Amino acid sequence: MLRRTVRLLLSVLALPALLQPVGGTAAGPTGLEGDATFGDYDTLSAGPELARRSLSPLNALRLRAQIPTGRMIDLTREHFTLYVPAEAPPGGYGLLVFVSPWPSAPLPAHWAPILDRHGMIFVSAANAGNDAHTFERREPLALLAAHNVMMRYPVDPGRVSVGGFSGGARVAGRLALAYPDLFRGALLAAGSDPIGEALPLPPADLLRRFQESSRLVYLTGARDEFHAAEDRRSQQSMRDWCVFGLSSETMPWSGHDEADPAALDRAFDDLAKPAPGRDPAALEDCRARVERDLATQVRQVEVSLADGKRDAAWALLVKLDARFGGLAAARTLDLAAKLAASQ
Repeated sequence: MLRRTVRLLLSVLALPALLQPVGGTAAGPTGLEGDATFGDYDTLSAGPELARRSLSPLNALRLRAQIPTGRMIDLTREHFTLYVPAEAPPGGYGLLVFVSPWPSAPLPAHWAPILDRHGMIFVSAANAGNDAHTFERREPLALLAAHNVMMRYPVDPGRVSVGGFSGGARVAGRLALAYPDLFRGALLAAGSDPIGEALPLPPADLLRRFQESSRLVYLTGARDEFHAAEDRRSQQSMRDWCVFGLSSETMPWSGHDEADPAALDRAFDDLAKPAPGRDPAALEDCRARVERDLATQVRQVEVSLADGKRDAAWALLVKLDARFGGLAAARTLDLAAKLAASQ
């Protein structure tokens, strides 16, 4: 009798551990929560890490004293819109971290059934619209939203995407480029930028991951001619930098509008596609071309410096930094140190 009692007690004590989803994440409430709060922090949203990933090396150096070394966000003061489908897919939820262009962060009308169909959680931070500071607020809030949802719910890491509309889509593009180890895809609705210009390239290891595993979906209204042209510029820059996981969706008869349910459904299907089956040899050829271009610009700076043309060398270095960003971080900072020593 005593042995049966002990076995029963041990089985009861073990039950909570058995009920935990894979990865230790605890299940939370489902449905729509318009005023959700979170409390967990991570290192990815800290100022120095965000600067390392999303600023060019010279800009990060110039702004180093202004970048907070600790937390930039106080989550006790923040609120989020959170929608969680009632049924989690067998492999875990997908997650869309959405950056709104407005101070409010509502779930767009008629999106819930599409989120349900794809088993996709939606989260968006309030007071993070176009008027908010991108580096100090919009980006860390999106990163913290992703972290907290993934702590609370069983999320498939391979189905985590960042998206946005208009100015929010531009922020989403920055995050997808800087954090390909977190966001495997991006939904860019009526807002995009070229990389290597408006969007600095991340460090080499992150750029390689972005090239190999990220999928970007551009979604724009057929009558939104300005943003459709911006999408084409962005897509061409992606191909120039050896990024080929691109898809485009057009909403007929629409202007500068949020995604309608049918377009959102197609966009989610696009995001679910595997990484592009690019010929590895072709990808390496593309990367070799980029490396040759980088070596040429580095050499131009070195020649100007050797000739004593310090101002010309500095101007060339600034151009190199703007174009190659984190991809050339070590070489850029080495040249900057040599220029400083030549004074």
